[in-house]
Amino acid sequence: MVLLRSFNILLAACTSLIFAEVGYSSGNSTNGSLASAPYRNPNLPVETRVQDLLSRMTIQEKAAQLMQGDISNWLNTTYGTNGAFNYSGLVQNFEQKAGMFYVGYPISWDLLATNIKRGQDYAINSTRLGIPALVQTEGIHGFLIGNATIFNSPIAYACSWNRSQIHDMGVQIAREAQALGVSQLFAPLADLARELRYGRVEETYGEDGYLAGEIAMNYVQGLQSLNVSAMVKHYAAYSMPEQGLNTGPVHGGERELRTTWLPSYKRAIIDGGVWSIMSAYSSYDGIPQVADEHTLTEILRDEWGYDFFVTSDAGATDRLANSFNVCPDSLNGYNNPITEGNECITLNALPAGGDVEMGGGSFNYRSIPQLVASGQLSEDTVNTAVSRVLRAKFTMGLFEKPYQIAPRSQWQNIINNNYAKQLAREIDRDSIVLLKNDHNILPISKGKKVAVIGPMADGFMNYGDYVVYRSQYSGVTPLDGIQTAIGNGSVTYAQGCERWSSDQSGFPAAVSAAEAADVAVVVVGTWSRDQMELWEGLNATTGEHVDLDNLDLVGAMRPLVQAIVNTTTPTVVVFQSGKPLTEDWISNTTASLVQQFYPSEQGGNALADILFGDVNPSGKLSVSFPHDVGDLPIYYDYLNSGRTTSPGFVGADGYLYFGHQYVFGTPQPWFEFGYGLSYTNFTYSNVTLSATNVSASDQITATVHVTNSGGRDGAEVVQMYVKDVLASVDVPNIQLKGFEKVFIPAGQTATVDLPLNVSDVGLWNRQMKYVVEPGQFIAYVGASSLDIRGQASFYVS
Repeated sequence: MVLLRSFNILLAACTSLIFAEVGYSSGNSTNGSLASAPYRNPNLPVETRVQDLLSRMTIQEKAAQLMQGDISNWLNTTYGTNGAFNYSGLVQNFEQKAGMFYVGYPISWDLLATNIKRGQDYAINSTRLGIPALVQTEGIHGFLIGNATIFNSPIAYACSWNRSQIHDMGVQIAREAQALGVSQLFAPLADLARELRYGRVEETYGEDGYLAGEIAMNYVQGLQSLNVSAMVKHYAAYSMPEQGLNTGPVHGGERELRTTWLPSYKRAIIDGGVWSIMSAYSSYDGIPQVADEHTLTEILRDEWGYDFFVTSDAGATDRLANSFNVCPDSLNGYNNPITEGNECITLNALPAGGDVEMGGGSFNYRSIPQLVASGQLSEDTVNTAVSRVLRAKFTMGLFEKPYQIAPRSQWQNIINNNYAKQLAREIDRDSIVLLKNDHNILPISKGKKVAVIGPMADGFMNYGDYVVYRSQYSGVTPLDGIQTAIGNGSVTYAQGCERWSSDQSGFPAAVSAAEAADVAVVVVGTWSRDQMELWEGLNATTGEHVDLDNLDLVGAMRPLVQAIVNTTTPTVVVFQSGKPLTEDWISNTTASLVQQFYPSEQGGNALADILFGDVNPSGKLSVSFPHDVGDLPIYYDYLNSGRTTSPGFVGADGYLYFGHQYVFGTPQPWFEFGYGLSYTNFTYSNVTLSATNVSASDQITATVHVTNSGGRDGAEVVQMYVKDVLASVDVPNIQLKGFEKVFIPAGQTATVDLPLNVSDVGLWNRQMKYVVEPGQFIAYVGASSLDIRGQASFYVS
């Protein structure tokens, strides 16, 4: 206690020093008559405080709470500059955009913390009511600032199927963000990877709503445990755009919306208790989601009872004019006149449930006071939206702790510390999926000579999108990790080709390196760009607005892999990518195959941990792999009437063996959802249910014995899928309804319990009512969506 008290005294002293250095008082200079106002009393109920503050606000102050400002309004955020401060920009920002401000720029920690402090000080001390602002940035796999911890991409860490690790990651991201003054992160996504051509697959938690919901909920709860707000996005059904094209329309009906898309959002939003939501850019069934009263109000508010705020995405409200053609064009400069377009956008989005307008060029909600004055917009609508923002701020304690900036002396101990690096490594290695190892090339003995080959093996870090500018030059590459594991003298390296080129002039050196080694490791895949480069027209094959019509390796990468596999050297192919690749010819070779979706900053070390057997692989795919892009969609939970299969193929003998589904292919996956191998073997036995005759309100438990029958300790993801045997509508053939990741020492048996709420196996019937229909249900337990090891039936009366 003495040590803790001393630390708290030091923390307070250092924090005061920071405030003094910035040039602002840490006191509150708001009108003294408000010092004892009920909204300032932390002992009163949140609703009492919300209503008191709301009653004191002018319409201009209310509107300002509903628009996002930006730190660049008072700070020069251009990379490499000294960050000049502009006081008039600060004043102008908070006159009209006072609710929150964005800070996701490639600037120093000191500039960021100092200017967050400037902004927050102004909000508290120089505005009439002293309402603190939310401080916002990105955070899907780490706090977006230079030298903060970069965790692996969401599509990757979903393959860990490890709830507790994701919670711990959320806590660490919150610590790092909070240390510099950030109070809200634009994460996690609850979108689903149902369209693999789409560039943002890497940002999702895979194809399944149950898995995505569990991962997203644990991220939310980890982050918000330190009162840093998460923001679930992109509500709803955003990630299956027409032709796979970014922001394209999403087609679907009410039953598909509720069956497939909404469960992951509801798990993260309601069960996770998230304090904010970001709506989607797209339309669903023709309705722009930024102004969809059905999803934003009828479902989210009236059915689910959500109390906090929804914001648009950057520039999304303007799409009502420039993409959907619902409204005329608007003007969005600070001094532009308010146009019919501004008013139309506001009248479409705000009453529908779009409470806050994010920036990115959008500035339509400045028309709110004028619309209220003219009677076109009810002030009650504005009050509802403002109350949701205030409710979030009060609930997260922002009025009591508007400043959470740690002392400068502590920054290095909090941000990207040894614990964070180790956590990133552990999550990364537990996310790596062993896809093929039929010739037991893996694990590699540390006494062997290894040739490391490929454009993704060294020279840059192959992170996904939403990392800060120039992040690619910091981190542990595969070559670095392998050299650390076995020593530089046992490793040779040849790039072989550039990732963006068809030039094969580097092949001879790569083949020579492979032939001189005991094992070759070839690292190929896709690549994205950081948050600055992504929008500069540079080449990339994944990321926001980077969409594909082919899932094969590009350029010379496939010929490079073929050249190395065709040597006599045992070969391990590593896919380092942001989405599945369609190189199924590898199945007909002796090569082993490893999937490492976009890695963390410790990616090379994590990969080496798996390759050399220091860690037994335990990752399971969060997304299915097709044989060909023409097989899409490939998700496992197709409807009962789907996936008729009568395959054909081109034989090794050159003959054409004609099929029908497909003529020269198969609609079945190359690797299915939930799939992943281990260096040991797990056997399943004795699947039982705690009850077999149940009602819709019951909870039952499936129990299975899992034995590690191999010679290595290992972790297994035990998965439970449920099938509704007879249903009144066409439902998914099976659906994931439970999983547990369990560590089992070699030779031992674990008893695994998988709880199931019977209410979760219902359907949306022909009257669009959610019901659990009477009849037989089968609980399948196994190692993947296709590798079922046991089953048991229960009957709903």
